[in-house]
Amino acid sequence: MTTKTKENLTYRSVGDFRIPNLTLPPEEANITLGKWGMLYKDYLLKNKKAVFSTLLAEGKLYQHCAEIENQARNMLDTLVEQMKVSEGVTEHLKEQDQLEWVQRMNNIQQRANEIVFNELIYT
Repeated sequence: MTTKTKENLTYRSVGDFRIPNLTLPPEEANITLGKWGMLYKDYLLKNKKAVFSTLLAEGKLYQHCAEIENQARNMLDTLVEQMKVSEGVTEHLKEQDQLEWVQRMNNIQQRANEIVFNELIYT
């Protein structure tokens, strides 16, 4: 037996108890998470369960993770560009010594990733 109250909640009777029929709000169906958003979601799930549950219950989990994804991408791009300039990694170096350029770019990429992890993902 299902009953309805003035708050538009429906209840079902189980024995002597009335249990509310609760549903989670629908998530944004068109949000696709990339690397950073998925890493952040996994971090919340494993380390910040209360925050994860709250965002999930409010229907804002994927939206929040997508915002972190965008921030992480922007931060990574900015950091890589700043490090390239400060360390003199240029197109001229790429033309002169490709191996040196690749090594330095890989180093910059790794350091920038580590900063993004520490500043945005694992907070």
